[in-house]
Amino acid sequence: MGAYIVRRLLAAVLLLFVVTAVTFAIFFLVPRLAGETTDQLAAQYVGRDPSPEALAAVRKNLGFDQPLYEQYWQFVSGIVVGRDFHYGPDASHCAVPCFGYSFKSHLPVWPQISARIPVTLSLAFGAAVLWLGTGVTIGVISALKRGSIFDRFSMAVALAGVSLPIFFTALVSLALFSYRWPVFANLHWVPFTDNPLLWAKNLVLPWVTLSFLYSALYARLTRAGMLEAMSEDYIRTARAKGLTERRVVVRHGLRAGLTPIITIFGLDLGLLLGGAVLTETAFSLPGVGQYAVQAIADNDLPKIMAVTTLAAFFIIVANLVVDVLYVAADPRVRYR
Repeated sequence: MGAYIVRRLLAAVLLLFVVTAVTFAIFFLVPRLAGETTDQLAAQYVGRDPSPEALAAVRKNLGFDQPLYEQYWQFVSGIVVGRDFHYGPDASHCAVPCFGYSFKSHLPVWPQISARIPVTLSLAFGAAVLWLGTGVTIGVISALKRGSIFDRFSMAVALAGVSLPIFFTALVSLALFSYRWPVFANLHWVPFTDNPLLWAKNLVLPWVTLSFLYSALYARLTRAGMLEAMSEDYIRTARAKGLTERRVVVRHGLRAGLTPIITIFGLDLGLLLGGAVLTETAFSLPGVGQYAVQAIADNDLPKIMAVTTLAAFFIIVANLVVDVLYVAADPRVRYR
């Protein structure tokens, strides 16, 4: 088991390194291959009709005049050990993890992102608890009552949940429960440390809206996994040994059917931790996803690269946790 975890840790570090290299290449190597010069790249950040002196200053301050491998090394080392930026005669130190300074506001990127992470964490984990609990529960009941009215109704609702886009359900829920019936009126972000009740009240509607999409998918996956697991020979053997139906379902059927759920849960949670763009935008939540949208609109490369790297980090960590959970869910993994 120890060797298995070590291999996964090394693979996660290597994958994160590859992601940072690919991200850097997309923003700095591809434009050069397309024919963009350093002057053209620097001209995007000095306004119209810049002077040659202004272009030279921007190239030097942003490091565009250096070889690409040096720029990449400074980018990676800044995340690990910090970095010094030279704007004029004075040097500015960017603390760890340093993702650079915004091209537009000239403020460090990481403090802006770290202030938004609690919003995204609150949205992602709250919705994850809802969709995992409701989706798995409905899927198990539907599999055990296959062909019943509950099974058909729940799968019809699940099909609707999977089919409807999140921005549609978010706008409909806002129109109904925030404007027509002001049950959740004036939704806005309230930090948990300020008022836990208001924090939860303002996130209930985003939680339910986001979890509706995922719980529908999880219900269908759980149902399919349970139907396959409950038809296996070891289930009949367990029943023949005299085990209770509850023990057969929970310990043998559900445990085997949870393997695909664990896989997709790690991916979904990692993606949401990197920014629930549509949900945060629809409900005006100042999270990482909304920050990414603003960065793309401003064409602010340090912000975009920081969000991309952070999202990749969350996805890699989530998949690493999934690999470890496999050991508990499937003992056969320990010997691979």
